[in-house]
Amino acid sequence: MPGSKRKICFPITNRAYYGRSQLLIRKLHAHPDLDLKLMLGGSILLDKYSRHIADDIAAGGFDIAASLFNVIEGGNHVAMAKTACLTALEFTNSLYTLEPDVVVICGDRFEQLAIAMAAAYLNITIAHIEGGDVTGSIDESVRHAITKLAHLHFVTNADAERRVLAMGEDPRYVFNTGSLDVELAAHAATTITSERVNGFGVGHAIDMTQPYLMVVQHPVTTERDNREHLETTLRAVASLDMPAIWFWPNPDAGTGEMADRLRHLREIHSALTEKMRFITNVAAEDFVAMLAQASCLVGNSSAGIKEGSFLGTPVVNVGLRQQGRLAAEHVTHVGYDTAAIAAAIRAQLAHGRYAPSHIYYRPDASQAIVDVLASAELYTQKRFFESGQAPHLRQGFGGQASPKPQAP
Repeated sequence: MPGSKRKICFPITNRAYYGRSQLLIRKLHAHPDLDLKLMLGGSILLDKYSRHIADDIAAGGFDIAASLFNVIEGGNHVAMAKTACLTALEFTNSLYTLEPDVVVICGDRFEQLAIAMAAAYLNITIAHIEGGDVTGSIDESVRHAITKLAHLHFVTNADAERRVLAMGEDPRYVFNTGSLDVELAAHAATTITSERVNGFGVGHAIDMTQPYLMVVQHPVTTERDNREHLETTLRAVASLDMPAIWFWPNPDAGTGEMADRLRHLREIHSALTEKMRFITNVAAEDFVAMLAQASCLVGNSSAGIKEGSFLGTPVVNVGLRQQGRLAAEHVTHVGYDTAAIAAAIRAQLAHGRYAPSHIYYRPDASQAIVDVLASAELYTQKRFFESGQAPHLRQGFGGQASPKPQAP
């Protein structure tokens, strides 16, 4: 109705998405013409992955419309597929009740695909952040599938923008805003004390005034050797005899075997891990500070590719999880080989820090997204856009919303 606020639903299902989206969430919450509703689900509600984060979100004064326990435990492919199915069921009910004008979907997580599917069938406009990127696993297929369901696209770089347009999306609704991750890195403090770091996790005490490595290695859902690949990286890191901060893998398929292997190596082969500190989760600002001070990041996290580019932190990217993602010169790619990983780390340590790259950075990325969400003409019926097509063939865009479905 005239004068009413536009209702924005923001599902948060993963610790990383909450961390990278904090600036955006705060600005959406503060906007006078927007009514932000958060929905919590996935690993964000599970203590072993995201301890206290849900409490921190609630303490921020945000309107939490629903907290949905939708995770099937198991850490394998069947559990991941069933979690996606349960996510679609749980979020469909809540989205139908909430009736938002826009659902904001981030990235390439399988549960975000399920939410996008539910929103599409409920005739709700979908805004997608980070479409068009290329990566080396099932995540890329998920990302592109969300793009085809989404109506508004906020991409992080020119290459991603080109790919989204190549998928038949209307240029009027594709916006190169830059990366929220990198915007946060530009605003966060880049120093952190030893006392604070050693208040997280277990293991070796880290002296933050001395050189150290960071390791973030997640499962690759299209591979069967995650356990062996993790051990390969661990033995390479151990061979350098340097302190290391090792972050626990995320809850994708394969995390169970990787976590078991980490525990086994830590308990049975303690000599390998005697200089390592194992951390499950920290606030995004603390993670950025650790990354900024690290001598090198090792593993397969997008944080090395994106935030690392802005911070100039040397990165050794292991394996195929980030294969094809746009990367600056600070990244060295290497396969699953202990000697090759160790050699690449040594070369990066010898090189030292890199000049900051702005391939993912645009100032005020979050504000650009807020401005579009507050003012864009919304639509739900999509058409495949072909360059040069006549305006009269673009029916279904420009605010012609389909009716909301009726309850069964």
